[in-house]
Amino acid sequence: MTERSGVYDPKALEPRWQRHWLEQGTYATRDDLSLPKYYVLDMFPYPSGAGLHVGHPLSYTATDITARYKRHRGFNVLHPMGWDAFGLPAEQYALEHGVHPAATTRKNIGNFRRQLQALGFSYDWTREVDTTDPGYYRWTQWIFLQLFKQGLAYEAEVAVNWCPALGTVLANEEVIEGKSERGGHPVERRPMRQWMLKITAYADRLLAGLDDLDWPESIKTLQRNWIGRSVGAEVDFPVDGAATEPLRVFTTRPDTLFGATYMVIAPEHEAFDAIVTDAQRAACETYRTAASHKSDLERSELAKEKTGVFTGRYAINPVNRERIPIWIADYVLIGYGTGAIMAVPGQDERDWEFAETYDLPILRTVQPPEGWDDGVAFTGDGPAIHSGFLDGLGVAEAKAKMTAWLEAEGKGTAAVHTKLRDWLFSRQRYWGEPFPVLHHEDGSISTVPESDLPVVLPEVDRFEPSGTGESPLANVTEWLETTDPVSGEPVRRETNTMPQWAGSCWYYLRYIDPHNDEALIDPALEKHWLPVDLYVGGAEHAVLHLLYARFWHKVLFDIGVVSVDEPFRKLVSQGMILGEDGEKMSKSRGNVVNPDDMVERFGADAFRLYEMFMGPLTATKPWQTAGLSGTHRFLKRAWRLFVDQDGNRRVSEDAPSEAVATEFHRCLDKVERDLEDLSFNTAIAAMMELVNVITKEGIGMPAALARDFLVMLEPFAPHLAEELNASVLHGDELAWAAWPAVDAARLVRDQVVVPVQVNGKLRATLSVDADLDAAGLEARARAEENVARLLEGATIRKVVCVPGRIVNFVVAG
Repeated sequence: MTERSGVYDPKALEPRWQRHWLEQGTYATRDDLSLPKYYVLDMFPYPSGAGLHVGHPLSYTATDITARYKRHRGFNVLHPMGWDAFGLPAEQYALEHGVHPAATTRKNIGNFRRQLQALGFSYDWTREVDTTDPGYYRWTQWIFLQLFKQGLAYEAEVAVNWCPALGTVLANEEVIEGKSERGGHPVERRPMRQWMLKITAYADRLLAGLDDLDWPESIKTLQRNWIGRSVGAEVDFPVDGAATEPLRVFTTRPDTLFGATYMVIAPEHEAFDAIVTDAQRAACETYRTAASHKSDLERSELAKEKTGVFTGRYAINPVNRERIPIWIADYVLIGYGTGAIMAVPGQDERDWEFAETYDLPILRTVQPPEGWDDGVAFTGDGPAIHSGFLDGLGVAEAKAKMTAWLEAEGKGTAAVHTKLRDWLFSRQRYWGEPFPVLHHEDGSISTVPESDLPVVLPEVDRFEPSGTGESPLANVTEWLETTDPVSGEPVRRETNTMPQWAGSCWYYLRYIDPHNDEALIDPALEKHWLPVDLYVGGAEHAVLHLLYARFWHKVLFDIGVVSVDEPFRKLVSQGMILGEDGEKMSKSRGNVVNPDDMVERFGADAFRLYEMFMGPLTATKPWQTAGLSGTHRFLKRAWRLFVDQDGNRRVSEDAPSEAVATEFHRCLDKVERDLEDLSFNTAIAAMMELVNVITKEGIGMPAALARDFLVMLEPFAPHLAEELNASVLHGDELAWAAWPAVDAARLVRDQVVVPVQVNGKLRATLSVDADLDAAGLEARARAEENVARLLEGATIRKVVCVPGRIVNFVVAG
């Protein structure tokens, strides 16, 4: 393919191979469904204007190495890439600079694609998807219609996080300390018509499905906590002297009912007007208005000091008929539970603080252990006290007995609640998927027929919010006002757009069948490729993206579109690459490193190797540009085993020495096992050691090992491997070459027996590899039971450790 050079020159050879791979479609997934499949997936990026920094390719390099290795192992590999391109940043840029979001997005995608291709990633670019492409979001809209048909999409008037500056509603996770995550603008609570998705209907299945997934336990815990399944009881508290239904609360501690000394309702509670007395109305109204300007986070977790106002009204504790005061407080959220709580300060720290602040009664209902601080709530287990028929029972038994009593008396019922709320699925902005929904003059709604999809986002020149809480689409009259294709009557299109999460909920399905105009996915292809075998991405997506994608997938499973219940079999979250200063990379800190600069200086292969050699994939580690000099040197040394400085072939036709052959197969075995475990850094270390061993022999790469070595190296450094294979070995392209077989006989190491002494007396003998180093030998010796017993608590003054011969611990006394 190329004339051989004596100098390793990545600037010359890497672009040439990248062009070749693109032109030849080298990494296109094969159509042969008889082959074993491996679907390796990256969390696709949002194409920002800043482009990639060196942290982004960490996961991409890991999945690319895995994809290349699996091809060598005979798998038909699906390894695609695309763009999560809708979203608020492009719209904000359009507002500030007058550039259409579509133009900005196209430009950014082009830059991202160029950067990824310059790193030699083996994506099947024929499957590239873009969530802003009408051909793609046609099917996003189609999925919404299926959700609507299943009763899982509905409209509701809900209190939302409204950001006047951005002109849109923000999800709770987009609000940080009462301000928008993007731009730091003030956020206020405001009731508004929104589309909601009933994810709560799938809470139990989303929870149960985690058990069988090969995911990090930390991420499964985050999802479990977000869903927040709680078992308890719903209890009705009659309101004394008010024409309103009893206040219903949910509690996980029905055993503490005798200790409920006050109640709290959310300021937005529907019974607010009926409960608040005239004497307290002004104070309560003022408090409710102030609460409307706080985010949920401010009102709950961040608020160190709990505040509230007495409503003037009392409730009746159903278990002892005592009158207890009803307060309003903003730490109770209308969207969680029932919007009302019973307060048991003796057994709850938050309730204790509130009771102390407002001089409310405190009654313990669980006996604390002896010596417990009288000024602190006790939340642990113990015998019930001051609790009538529960006295003396432990917490679990008391819970069950109280729940049975409530049900028998008609005052409550056993219940299961979750913290998970229905998904707020509307955004008041332009740059998102339009809803396939029509509003009729009589207030009813209908959906756009599937045959009329997609509802295409109209071309506009202005992106300012409407000022009414609606998106900029409300200003596009010719698009907004249309005709119902069924009845022929005039209708108004939905002006809200879908959130950025929508397109990312199902993109892994479209990669499987990206050009299908007749269906979301071909059933035969779906059955073949799902589930995704390896999904790699940042831990910041541990909850929301993964939860939403699993929800949509389970709905599609229920209606027969997919045949497996879970989309992602194995999940890995890569660690973060910090700046050279040890801080998170950001423009404001000035510590961002551009991969383009690194490739220009050291080459893509050296960059790939360094990203993987820095440490374990899941670890956080600081970037050190100087480290690329080391991986670049390794590649030069590997190059020199094949080509001398004059460009002559240096491959040796002599049989490899026993030492080299043994080292090669031990290295191959190590690399193979490490690739299966995603332990890329130790695989690279093994190859570096192999190159050192062969280099010390003073000869070139043995011909008998040359191609196998390049196949082993190819997943990590594909440009160099293919170049040497083509120009020196003149072999067929490596991309789909079979992985070499390990010679198991060469893995057997010579064994020696090493005596272990303590103060010169024999205490154990070890059978170890003859080449075990001193550190490994000492560790083995310390682990021997007899030796460990003698060393425990002793002062070790000296350790004599001679590999292959003896270990002696000299201890005091």
